[in-house]
Parts: sequence; structure tokens; C-alpha cells
Amino acid sequence: MAEYTPEYAGTVTKYVFVESPSMTPGELALRAYEVSEGVLIKETCFGLQVTGEADAVDRLIEVIRSIDPEHIFVKDRGFPPGDSRRCRANLGGARPGYLGHEREFRLLRHIGRGLEELDRRRGEEPEPVLPAREKRTKLDIRRLQELIESEES
Repeated sequence: MAEYTPEYAGTVTKYVFVESPSMTPGELALRAYEVSEGVLIKETCFGLQVTGEADAVDRLIEVIRSIDPEHIFVKDRGFPPGDSRRCRANLGGARPGYLGHEREFRLLRHIGRGLEELDRRRGEEPEPVLPAREKRTKLDIRRLQELIESEES
């Protein structure tokens, strides 16, 4: 395998997923551009891909997550943009990781609802845990046969 030379040495890339009833990836991208401070921002179908120096990326994410913290999620990217080991230009088709994003994205609305519920309940006493129902023993086949025969006679 050829040695890899990173195009954006010293940077990090993070994905920002948006699953919000009040914000689209385009709207989030506009807000991100306002505070980007040299961070490379790419709008995607699921949100944003941001690349830059770690401190600048963290500041940007802190600002944009504050807009809708229950519906904006962040994930590190494993390989840098353009990495020939994973780039679709070299492999053909979509990056394999995008299939994982698709699956994860479907779960985000449920996580968002859970976070909203946690915020709503903050300071309240937790609901009591209901005791587990007693397990019933299964009806033995011989006993079933006896019951059927007794009903027939």
C-alpha cells in the first residue's frame, strides 16, 4: 500500500447530524458559517461535515449545538477527507461509513425525544419502577389433554 500523506495535516473532521423539527441542515450550515473562524464546512444530507484545527472545530460545535442541543449530534470522522484508503473517488460509490450514518440517523429522533423528556423531568422524582410480573409456568401437555377430556365428558 502506498504511504498516505494527509491533505489537511493537523486537523480533525467531525460530522454534525441534525434531526430537528425546527432546523434543516441548510439552516444549520448558515449559522455555522457565521461563526466558522476558518473551519471548512460542508453541508450534507444529514447535517454538516466540519474540518479544521481541533480547537476551532470544538468552538464551532459548541456554538451550533447550543441552538438545539436535543436534536444536534456530533460524531468524529475516522479518516480525513480525501484519504485514498477510504475516499469514494478511489473506491467507487459511497464511502462505507455512510451506510452506518444512515442507520444511526434513524435512531436520532428517539434519542432526541429521550433528551427532551429528561429536560422536562429535571428536578422531579423518578417514576417508581414497577415490580416484574411473576412468570407463569407453562401448561403441561398432559394436563391440557386431561382438561380437554374432562370437558368432553
